[in-house]
Amino acid sequence: AGEVDFNHVVIETSGLAEAGPILQAFLSEPTLEGLFRMGAVVATVDAVNAEATLADHPVSVRQVALADSILLTKTDLLEPAERAARKAALIARLGQINRTAPVLESDDLAADPVGVMRKLMADPREDPQAAKSWMEAALGAAPTHEAADAEHGHEAHAHDSGIASFNLIRDEPLPREALNLLLTSLEKHLGANLLRVKGLVNVREEPGQPAVIQGAQHLLHNLTWLPEWPDEDQRTRIVFITQDLPAGELEEMVTLLDRVAHRTALARMNAGGAEPARPI
Repeated sequence: AGEVDFNHVVIETSGLAEAGPILQAFLSEPTLEGLFRMGAVVATVDAVNAEATLADHPVSVRQVALADSILLTKTDLLEPAERAARKAALIARLGQINRTAPVLESDDLAADPVGVMRKLMADPREDPQAAKSWMEAALGAAPTHEAADAEHGHEAHAHDSGIASFNLIRDEPLPREALNLLLTSLEKHLGANLLRVKGLVNVREEPGQPAVIQGAQHLLHNLTWLPEWPDEDQRTRIVFITQDLPAGELEEMVTLLDRVAHRTALARMNAGGAEPARPI
């Protein structure tokens, strides 16, 4: 038999399967990590049964929270008189669970299959515009108290089924050492409570070249670097999505870890230590 060359592998799970263990396998098993790189996680949501499923099956909420993109299906089966209202309510709820994942519809897929698939599979670690899209989605759904929170550089929200999200925003570039310490601390202290983390980081030693952070559950992808910022906004923006960790505790923990990492890095640098290695 001849050899078959391929560029992508698609893994389809059963309806209520946990995506986390699959992601962990590819991030932690050396053989798989050396052969494959995790791409996008796509969750399909049945518009007819979604409300009951999200209420009765916590794993379905975790699926949405872990997703990079969401495809809304069976919208054509909704009653015409209530279709628009139910779609809007469902999209709003999905956005509360995961603000960084774009929601597309099966009707869009039928009309423009190539375009929709590109959006569903877009990898922010390679495409500055894809990174811009999910950061805009995360930061654009801020609550009415955003102005008050902005002076502290963060917002926190509580979601259903114990889902909470938090945005860490910093105007000043982070030293490489501070970023390394922060990522190590996050993996150690948030653990299994951390469903997803995504972000663009302005690293002081790498001007004009943002670092992309992606992680699932307690494991983080190796950092990748975009060749340029997707727009003029060069702030550090990191979005955390957790489960069973109250929004207030999430905010306090991430803010504390960020502060400790920054102070420790500056202390080491002021003590004349060796130039820290670029994070990988």
